[in-house]
Amino acid sequence: MAIIKPFKALRPSKETAAKVASVPYDVVNTEEAKHAAEGNSLSFLRVTRSEIELDPNIDPYSPKVYQKAKENLQRLISQAPLKIEENEYFYLYKLEMDGRTQTGIAATFSVDDYDNDVILKHEKTRKVKEDDRTNHIVTTGAQTGPVFLTYKPIKAVDKIVDETMRDNPPVYDFISTDGIKHTIWILPDKFNQSIIDEIGRVKNLYIADGHHRAASAGRARKTKQESNPNHTGKEEYNYFLAVLFPADQLKILPYNRIILDLNGKSNNEFLDEISEKFQIEKSNLPQPNKQKTFGMYLDGTWYMLKPRDSILASNSLSKSIADTLDVSILQDFLLNPILGIDDPRTNKRIDFVGGIRGAKELEKLVNNGKAAVAFSLYPVSVNDLMSISDSGEIMPPKSTWFEPKLRDGLLVHLI
Repeated sequence: MAIIKPFKALRPSKETAAKVASVPYDVVNTEEAKHAAEGNSLSFLRVTRSEIELDPNIDPYSPKVYQKAKENLQRLISQAPLKIEENEYFYLYKLEMDGRTQTGIAATFSVDDYDNDVILKHEKTRKVKEDDRTNHIVTTGAQTGPVFLTYKPIKAVDKIVDETMRDNPPVYDFISTDGIKHTIWILPDKFNQSIIDEIGRVKNLYIADGHHRAASAGRARKTKQESNPNHTGKEEYNYFLAVLFPADQLKILPYNRIILDLNGKSNNEFLDEISEKFQIEKSNLPQPNKQKTFGMYLDGTWYMLKPRDSILASNSLSKSIADTLDVSILQDFLLNPILGIDDPRTNKRIDFVGGIRGAKELEKLVNNGKAAVAFSLYPVSVNDLMSISDSGEIMPPKSTWFEPKLRDGLLVHLI
């Protein structure tokens, strides 16, 4: 059964929260992070992407980068200021975007539950990204960005959440520069044991987003444990920071693909090969409006691709849920055999564009020559995510894009 624990958050003042809060470190590259933090000395990107303050040619995984992150965290503690709570609390974190809201419980969760598959995963992680966040956590002594967890909703928990939001003033309430409203409450102590008990009866929690943060928290725990001869298992490093949302409030956006070249083929040769496995029609609809259809942008034109019956028939025989996902069909019957993208985790000829950026971003990347072709997909469902996690399967890489995103820096967990 799942363990959830309140914690003493390190957090900014109400007056500076909007300035401190930053997008997750992994949704921006170094150039974008530098631009986002420009003119804002309190931006938490100076902690999570501290290379923006160093020589542009520095290795982003250099020890100097993590040391700079530690220095910047200490500076923000002084200047923002960031203050540690005197008591352990649960927090409610509400996100509002385009009129849709989702509210989760910010807390700490057991690394053991992650290791023992009480907290289920649906993605593989990459060692280089694990190394990066592990070094960041160990050097700063802090988990600076929350993992995004989900669970099947519980009415008793929903009632506590609604009552807290109705009867208590928030500690933060602001709209970020991208138009997303962020509101955070401290959960009254009288509800703590109920939350612990209700979540404690849950068989599984699910990682929606933040697999590398969770895996890195586990590796950081191992490092801290090995250096602590008095380890008891109750230290803060045995827990990781996350926000737990009910699944019925979540929306998944597609994670689209761009390919840098056509694998030596002309446009006509490429279209001819695709036509053997997919029906191709010119389209005014960049984003598919149903499963088992794909948008493709090539040479200034949008096409809609539909797998031929023979492809769907062979795919339906798979015993794997993951193999029947649209991202898998595109990979197995087009990207790999036609474009030579053998492993999308490692192949450098493919890149991924979150659905929040829209079809215009795909068009831009093809029109300016950075990509040869782009594919838009229909989003995976939350039920698919849970089913795949329950069966112990792994989704193809970059299958899901959750929006809106939690902000780093509002609730930090010191270990």
